[in-house]
Amino acid sequence: MRILALDVGDKTIGVAASDLLLLTAQGIEVIRRTSLARDLIRLGEIINEYEVGTIIIGLPKNMNGSIGPRGDAMQEFANQVAESFPTMKVHLWDERLSTVGAQRALIAADVSRAKRKKVIDKMAAVFILQGYLDSLSC
Repeated sequence: MRILALDVGDKTIGVAASDLLLLTAQGIEVIRRTSLARDLIRLGEIINEYEVGTIIIGLPKNMNGSIGPRGDAMQEFANQVAESFPTMKVHLWDERLSTVGAQRALIAADVSRAKRKKVIDKMAAVFILQGYLDSLSC
């Protein structure tokens, strides 16, 4: 079973999946958000396609470790995902600086600003998932 990671924003959800050996994360897609119901339908399609057993959702924390309004929203989203997919394990994972890391990686790869904007959420999901996978091997 693979692990899926989500970088959830107001307008998009970046999606990444692990390989079968749970060693590496690959970006899958960016879901354009329209409604929670449609988001969950697309998420269900991805879960089936990639044979997912665990979902990691990025938890935005403040730099001091506290949880603000965005973190509260992610906790609610995680609850809704868990209710919609009761066979899935759903975990929240600290996503501090994941977008910054993704942005730096894309700049280092000389990706144009316009292209970065299209893939940044997917890359942030990759950073979230890779951090989680790395923690499993420790």
